[in-house]
Amino acid sequence: MASSNRRTAYIVRNTNETKIQLSLSLDGGPLDLLPATAEFQNHRPRDHDPETPPEYQNTKTHASQISNLQHIWIWTGIGFLDHMLHAWAKHAGWSLRIRCRGDLASMLDHVTLNARLRGDLFHLVRNWLMFVPIEVDDHHTTEDTFLALGTAFTTALGPRTGLARFGYAYAPLDEALSRVVLDISSRPFFVGDFGFQGPMMGNLNTQMIHHGLGSWAQNAGVTLHIDVLKGENDHHRAESAFKALAVACKGACERLVGREGEVVSTKGVL
Repeated sequence: MASSNRRTAYIVRNTNETKIQLSLSLDGGPLDLLPATAEFQNHRPRDHDPETPPEYQNTKTHASQISNLQHIWIWTGIGFLDHMLHAWAKHAGWSLRIRCRGDLASMLDHVTLNARLRGDLFHLVRNWLMFVPIEVDDHHTTEDTFLALGTAFTTALGPRTGLARFGYAYAPLDEALSRVVLDISSRPFFVGDFGFQGPMMGNLNTQMIHHGLGSWAQNAGVTLHIDVLKGENDHHRAESAFKALAVACKGACERLVGREGEVVSTKGVL
């Protein structure tokens, strides 16, 4: 998936909590489909396994957009996270394919299946009563997706030479306005002020936006400041922040004609 002209990366991140495949091109253009693996057999989503990606990656989903200029296809199992990643890739000019199998599924399905296989009605009812409330939250899926994207970013970027290095942007969404300042510094640091009013957006905990972007900055090796300056609607606040981040990323990653190979630092190294 590499190209001499386009900056690309393919990442696999498998842990006990999540399985992630991710393909990124910082310069847009077509991307190969993510390959079938033992973790991803390309099954269609089922009612009891909602985070399983669709069978075909060219299937249109809530976070997909395929054109000659960009391939975007995202499926993490968390709809609002997909929406934000879609906006980020779109406005940064990236092509991005992500699929993740996380640990969001309730324990009910596992114990119910075991009880049914045993034909044990008593255990089926008991397990249902015991385990219905138990569900792992969105933490691992969100964190690991951002970590994988950060790794892909720094891998695709390659040597940190001949780059604009700094990027900044303002982006509005109706009443909301966000400012992002980004430095491809190799000094990971994140400061974010989002001012969310509620605990959730869809099935994503609002805390995970801050934590996820901090995780991305860590693995991407960037200094990142995000400030949501105003906004009454949490969805608008989040989306304006991701759009501003996208534009800042695009600016910082710009290759400077005539300065190829130059390290944009007084230290002589990034």
